[in-house]
Amino acid sequence: MPVSDPAAEAVGPLVRGLAVLRAVTAAGGRRSAGDLVRDTGLARSTVDRVLSTLERLEYVRIDGRDAVLAPPVMELGNAYLAASRLPALLGPAADRLADALDESVSIAVPDGDGARFVHQAPRRRAMSVAFGVGDLLPAECGAMGALLAVDWTEADWARWRERRAADPDLRGFPVAPPGAAGAAASFTERVAAARRTGWALDDQLIEPGLVALALPVRGPAGRACAVSVVSHTSRHTAGSLRDAMLPRLRETVAEMERIWAEDEARSGGAEREPTGTAERARESKLALGPEFLQSLARGLGVLAAFDGHRPEPTLAVLAQATGLPRATVRRCLLTLAHLGYVTVRDGRFRPAPRVLDLGFAPLNGLTLPRIARPHLARLVDRVRDSASMAVLDGDDIRYVARVPTVRIMSVEITVGTRFPAYATSMGRALLAGLPEPERAGRLARAELRPLTRRTVTSPERLAALLDRIAHDGYALVEEELEEGLRSIAVPVRDRDGRVVAAVNVSSHAGRRSAEEALAAVLPPLREAAVAIERDLHVAGRFVRVPVG
Repeated sequence: MPVSDPAAEAVGPLVRGLAVLRAVTAAGGRRSAGDLVRDTGLARSTVDRVLSTLERLEYVRIDGRDAVLAPPVMELGNAYLAASRLPALLGPAADRLADALDESVSIAVPDGDGARFVHQAPRRRAMSVAFGVGDLLPAECGAMGALLAVDWTEADWARWRERRAADPDLRGFPVAPPGAAGAAASFTERVAAARRTGWALDDQLIEPGLVALALPVRGPAGRACAVSVVSHTSRHTAGSLRDAMLPRLRETVAEMERIWAEDEARSGGAEREPTGTAERARESKLALGPEFLQSLARGLGVLAAFDGHRPEPTLAVLAQATGLPRATVRRCLLTLAHLGYVTVRDGRFRPAPRVLDLGFAPLNGLTLPRIARPHLARLVDRVRDSASMAVLDGDDIRYVARVPTVRIMSVEITVGTRFPAYATSMGRALLAGLPEPERAGRLARAELRPLTRRTVTSPERLAALLDRIAHDGYALVEEELEEGLRSIAVPVRDRDGRVVAAVNVSSHAGRRSAEEALAAVLPPLREAAVAIERDLHVAGRFVRVPVG
């Protein structure tokens, strides 16, 4: 596809929409419409239409004056990560190395004059690496950047020098720690050393106390990435890290290169079902009218259509996948290529690492409670009763999110509150979701004490209740935890179908019958759980989402 004159066919609303999305991302995931006008130079009416479209796509939610990035926007970054196949191919080897060495391991790819993280296997320590998938570091700050710069051309070096002159304090790299700009002084020498030795060291260049060793991973068709082991000076000096880790890191790199080559040799998997981009865009246009930018939605849909099953599709494949006309897809790709979000070679297209600048990085630290709160708030607005989320913690449930309702009589519970799992609706929903042997083991050791006159304390009866809950998909508990308290709960499942949390609505039992409560509460409660699961599945595709 020719790209010599992209301005002639560029999709203007897509260009402007991406500019707004980048600006929200650069601001850390939250930005007011007024600030976005100043950030982008766009008219207020244009910014408002872009935000209306992004809100309809669920990529942002409007919180007062602010546009806030929402988990579904991560499907754009997921499309790049899936199409690159690096997390799926090389991530398991990095995870095994991290477990074997008990150190953090990272994988990064070149992105302009920076190194973009695409996989992280961190260690849980008081002092650990704070970077996440999607974060971009300037190449001069760290061992991986020096390795990736070995392949730079003169034009690449010229662009690096221009960027250094224009942004000496690294303001364009939000995750770069204070003081990291000083690493530029030794960059050319470190690149030359990496070219000679085949590895690179970071002796507290990114941040005081952190040391790292990195090696390049060479893939098919000249593609490359870098893998690094990161430690703390309380555990290693740069020299001792190199001596201790270099042999094992070389073994892992050899394994990664073999896996990468084998995957390339057998590539060409089956195409996925169409994404429905065209139909969703038409429906949204009908719903919002002129406030919905259909061409922006279509362009984002084209970007989201990339995945591991079609990592380098043709124009025809993308048109079929999205349900859009070839001419429309062509103009979207032309625009995306001009802006650096897509590359083209021999008539095939591949998303570029820069796609991770579209909302992914600020959300890579999401927790399940953060994902749940907006949905719980909407649930409370609908049912006018308090809603909560809890996880199993030993034989108890622990509240991790809660949105109370405003009533004269309300249930006073805060985040962190614990209750016995056997006597609560969320506890029973969680217990019912366990594998049968684990569930039976928990019941066998549980001390089933009567908390009210209605508390079920018979192991046999409780086991039968859990079987019924597993079948029905919800738990109803009437005055077993506290007199007058009714609670209805449903499970929340992760991408693998495991129950990881439960959400509930609690109220006073005297206001209506159990049947009336189920009819009024259960449908919206299930809808909220489905919405939480949808966001969790998107956010957790390539990033671990803590549940508590």
